[in-house]
Amino acid sequence: MDNYDWNNKIDYLSKTRWLYYNDDYLEFLVKMVWKITSPVRIIDFGCGYGYLGTKLLPLLPEGSTYTGVDGGNQLIEHAKDIFKDAPFTTEFVLGDIQEMEFERKYDLAVCHAFLLHVGNPKDVLRKMIDCLEDRGRIVCFEPHWISGMASYFLDGYPASDMVQLGFLQRLFERDARRSGKDGNIGIKLPVYLSRLGVKQIECRVSDRVNFLDPNSEAGEMEALFSALKEDGFGADPGAEEPFVESLVKRGAAYEEALSEYRLEAALSNLFKDNVFLTYAPNMKITTGIIER
Repeated sequence: MDNYDWNNKIDYLSKTRWLYYNDDYLEFLVKMVWKITSPVRIIDFGCGYGYLGTKLLPLLPEGSTYTGVDGGNQLIEHAKDIFKDAPFTTEFVLGDIQEMEFERKYDLAVCHAFLLHVGNPKDVLRKMIDCLEDRGRIVCFEPHWISGMASYFLDGYPASDMVQLGFLQRLFERDARRSGKDGNIGIKLPVYLSRLGVKQIECRVSDRVNFLDPNSEAGEMEALFSALKEDGFGADPGAEEPFVESLVKRGAAYEEALSEYRLEAALSNLFKDNVFLTYAPNMKITTGIIER
């Protein structure tokens, strides 16, 4: 698994995960909404470097355990290093989730921005459900790309000059039909889980809104600007020809692809660390209970 694509994105993951949630909202979910009052055994599908473990374990009752599963050997080793001195019981397993079988012994099955990258998300959901004991809970933190794309405000520039929602929505939908990988899966998960027999389903939206403020402390502003760039907003689209060719291969008309290139190139030049920007990622958090 040395060529696993996400092995090369540890730096990206580390710099951008914090854009999506406020810690106090995660605490609110754990303690006030899900009401987890007894130790739980967690399994994290596509755990990466253990991001959800770093967020959830400090909020859960003492004695809770965390098992992370991922196909990236470097990600797994990085996760082990992060948790080596932590006061929690953790285990990290390297393997292909598509091929693995899991024991039915967990109380909480979670994933974060994982299902959008697999071509068979319903099969993975079944695996998550099957590893849960009676009254176990499944929690999926997954994006709805098009709502995130609609949630930028760059002061001084019309939103329609930054993001072409109609084109992008069509592009995302074509990608999903072609590959099964769906960046808008977050909004669909309540339906998928219901059809798989999950009960007490609810879906919430992260309350995080990022505010890039040139009047804030320099270090704080620079960290946010860097994270937003790393996450793709205002990033350099590169050379015109390969960019356009890539979109055409994904089903875009040539003129659509060229227009998108010009828009992203212009945005890359406009987006500097002296502008005002607000951005709400709108991550969807879907959960439900398994009844055996």
